[in-house]
Amino acid sequence: MTLRVLVVEDEPEMSALLARGLTTEGYEVETAADGVAGMTESAADTFDIAILDVMLPGMSGFELCRRLREQAPGMAILLLTARDAVDDRIRGLDAGADDYLTKPFEFAELAARLRALRRRDAIGSSRLEVGDLRIDLTRHEIAAGDREARLSRTELDLLRLLAENTGRVLQRSEILDAIWGSSFIDTNIVDQYVSYVRRKLDAVGSSTKIVTARGVGFHLVAAP
Repeated sequence: MTLRVLVVEDEPEMSALLARGLTTEGYEVETAADGVAGMTESAADTFDIAILDVMLPGMSGFELCRRLREQAPGMAILLLTARDAVDDRIRGLDAGADDYLTKPFEFAELAARLRALRRRDAIGSSRLEVGDLRIDLTRHEIAAGDREARLSRTELDLLRLLAENTGRVLQRSEILDAIWGSSFIDTNIVDQYVSYVRRKLDAVGSSTKIVTARGVGFHLVAAP
C-alpha cells in the first residue's frame, strides 16, 4: 500500500524538489505552500507522513505540527528548518514532531529519516482480519482480494470497534461513547458513519458486512 505524504513548504523550488524525490521513492505526494493550506489538505484527506517547513507564512510549522498532531495522532511528522538552535529542536519535538532535519540537507538523508520513521511505525503497527477483509490500522486502509480503500480516522475507529467485537451486537450508545466520547450525541451520527463504512466495504468487494440489529445497534459479520 502506497504511503501518502503531505509536504508543506513555501519555497516553490524546494517544494518541487521534495515532491519529485518522494515520488521517485514510491510515495504519493500532495503539497501546500502555507500552514492554512496544509491544514485544509489534511482535513480533506488522510496522510501517513507530513513534512513541514518551520518558517511558513501565516502559521508556523510548530503550530501546524501541533494542530496536525491533534487532528491525526497516527501521522508521522518531520520538521524542516534553517534553524539549528537547540531550543527550536526542543520546541518542534514538544509540538509533536517525530523528527527534525536542519536545512540545508541531502535528499538521501531525508529519505533515510522517513524510512526510519516507517520502521518505527511498523513496530507498533497492527492489522485485523475478519473473513476476507484486511484492516490496516496504521495506514487507515482496508483490502479484500486486490482491491483497497482508504478510511478516515472516524471510519477506521468505527470499523475497528466492530471488528474487535465480531459476533457481538454493539448498541448505538456504546459506539457513541467509544468513538465520540459521549452517549448523549444524536445517535444518527452512528448510522451516518455506518453507511460510509459500508460503501468502503462494497468498494473493495468484501463479503464481510455490517449488519443492523433492528432497534439495537450493529455488528460485523463475515461470510462463512
